[in-house]
Amino acid sequence: MKDFTYRPAEIADALKLSVLFKQVYIQTYGTEGVSTEFANFITHRFSVERIEGIIRRDPNCLTIAVYKDNFVGVAEVEFDKETPIGNITAPEISKLYVLEWFCGMGVGYGLTNEVERTLTQLGYEHYWLWVLISNTRAISFYERQGFEWIGNAFFHMEANSYENKVLVKKL
Repeated sequence: MKDFTYRPAEIADALKLSVLFKQVYIQTYGTEGVSTEFANFITHRFSVERIEGIIRRDPNCLTIAVYKDNFVGVAEVEFDKETPIGNITAPEISKLYVLEWFCGMGVGYGLTNEVERTLTQLGYEHYWLWVLISNTRAISFYERQGFEWIGNAFFHMEANSYENKVLVKKL
């Protein structure tokens, strides 16, 4: 087991986070390559400027996993989001990304623990996420962490929609 540390993001982290987000997103969702729609999405969603804005609004939204001063994973929480089904308003883990080389080493578990610690301190009783239905590795991970399936919903990009499982966890 490697020694990982976890901490909230700072403005100076935005460039490295942008690269990490893009790398994991392409590795996970680029199963058919990089389309124009896909390129537009990741270029906007993971821009340095957008990440800086997220950190300025609330540094607690991003938790970074660090190994030897390098970023290996990140969790992003969006507070008070409504689930696409089920009428639940709670924090959403909108991203839990771990570099492929560090999967299976406890980084995702550590990030989840840090998120749960923060949410518990803030008085939340549960939180949720959605995950691409074909991402069986992530679904299995979340189920092992105690998340429960409440239904499926579609994530819409420009022209395409992608089916996701919606999962909730009680704290």
